[in-house]
Amino acid sequence: MQNQLTGIECRRRFANAFQPRPWLYWSDLLASAGVGWVTFLLGARAQLGSLLYLAATVVAVTALLRAAIFIHELAHLKRGTLPGFETVWHLLVGLPFMLPSLMYVGSHSDHHRQTTFGTVADPEYAPIARWSCLRIAWFVVSVLVVPPLLMLRWGVLGPLSSLIPPLRRLVVERASTLVINPDYRRPTPQGRQAAHWLIQEAATALVFWIVVVSESMGWVASYWLLHWYIVAAGVLLLNQLRTLAAHRYNNDGAPLVSTGQILDSVTLNGWLIPTVLAAPLGLRYHALHHFLPTVPYHSLGVLHRRLLAELPPDSPYRRTQSGGILVTVRDLLRQTPRDASGISAGHAAREA
Repeated sequence: MQNQLTGIECRRRFANAFQPRPWLYWSDLLASAGVGWVTFLLGARAQLGSLLYLAATVVAVTALLRAAIFIHELAHLKRGTLPGFETVWHLLVGLPFMLPSLMYVGSHSDHHRQTTFGTVADPEYAPIARWSCLRIAWFVVSVLVVPPLLMLRWGVLGPLSSLIPPLRRLVVERASTLVINPDYRRPTPQGRQAAHWLIQEAATALVFWIVVVSESMGWVASYWLLHWYIVAAGVLLLNQLRTLAAHRYNNDGAPLVSTGQILDSVTLNGWLIPTVLAAPLGLRYHALHHFLPTVPYHSLGVLHRRLLAELPPDSPYRRTQSGGILVTVRDLLRQTPRDASGISAGHAAREA
């Protein structure tokens, strides 16, 4: 960070922090998914709107969000590091929510490259700080239509696109990636990646049609599908709020130097339990993740505290800290495109 502590130095001094612990990944995923689906079943059996239903659904949403966020770890883990982990994740979370890992794995690297971060080629960045409050509100609530759109994408458009080349190009470019940047275009997968896409698309379509047939035959009650939608929408809504607090979102679309990328990212220091539930798997240390993206989630907290103990008071990293998700969102809503000097915020970050 501006020659005060480089990534290479961190690797040398904190080598153990870069090693994933398989037992922790497996136990965390299985426990999160287990709690999530047990409380999902409790909610589905309770009366809609009852206290039991609300309590079970809240727990299901937070637990299944944690399980779903492992898609972020999948995007950073080297292939072969945790054999079978991605397959089990798909069975527990990805396929039930129509969320195959291809929607994130492969594209997420564009969010970390210095040449693409904060630009039109970054799928996970948009100049939100320059948007109106109404547009930001729509950004949050618009995820409520995502669950049925995912069913349409993987159950209908996916199979049809294999027969219609123009439709295939459209769904790959515009409907196969988790994005907040509407201008992002996903390139067509090639080689081994194309084979992974084929398997995941086929599996997700199969799950969709099994559910459709089961519901039409009366094997699955429509009430269960309604409950699935409520939980899925809750997971997406909570994650969308967390996304608003991941960055400052004030870049003007030009590439940022590494320090600028860190300064645009946020470290959340809010109340521990709500912050951990809403920003699970170390996502509250988002600035540190952008500085050292290969550090596994379970090491981010320890590494964050060790860095704060060593970095000088004027370190850029200290400036990434915020009071929590709600405080960060409030600050985002208060931002203006330009500061008092008339210099754009994105330009100031690049010059830092």
